[in-house]
This record gives sequence, structure tokens and C-alpha cells, in this order.
Amino acid sequence: MLGNLIDHACIWAKSRVLVTLRDTENAVEILVEDDGPGTAPADRALALARGGRIDEKVPGTALGQPIVGDLVELHRGTWPLDGSPIGGLAAQIRLPLPSGPSATLSKRKAVAAA
Repeated sequence: MLGNLIDHACIWAKSRVLVTLRDTENAVEILVEDDGPGTAPADRALALARGGRIDEKVPGTALGQPIVGDLVELHRGTWPLDGSPIGGLAAQIRLPLPSGPSATLSKRKAVAAA
């Protein structure tokens, strides 16, 4: 997911791509922003649709974003597209952390291994 979003941001960016990772109590958030032309709010649904292309001049299959969407949905996450404060598009993936006894044990193992 992250590779696809960063690749997409690099294609459209003028000079900057920003990646921010946040670990909250209940979720992991990944924000990928670029300083490119952005996508009009009316076109964002098309950008996420399988085979949806806003700009036919840029090479690609238009499958990457829908695959990201499928994976986010599989993990019960969300990923709105929005305008970025640096000028282009911002894609934010929010994936809920697992809960329950097995999740607590996994977190302890990860901390112990670090």
C-alpha cells in the first residue's frame, strides 16, 4: 500500500513528497502528501475506481489505487483523499490495531525484540 501511494505521489509531485506515520492508541495512520496539481474533489472517486483515469497522458494501468483501497478495506481501515497543505493531494490510510489478548501478546513481543 505504502509503495503504491509513494510512487503515485512521486509521479505527480513538483518537488516534494511527504510521508508521515503516526501510531495512535487504536490505529496506525499513514499520510502521503505531494506538492503536485492535486485532484479536484469531484474527481477523487474516479481516481479510486478500478480503471478510473483522470489524466490519460500519464502511463499506468489505473489499478494501483483501487488495490490499495481493497487492502485498506480488508483490514477494516479508511483512506480518504484530500487536498494537502503543501499544495497537492493527501492520501491518509488509517488502519485499526487488532484488539484482544493475542494483540496484547504481539505488542509485548515486538517491544521485547526491539
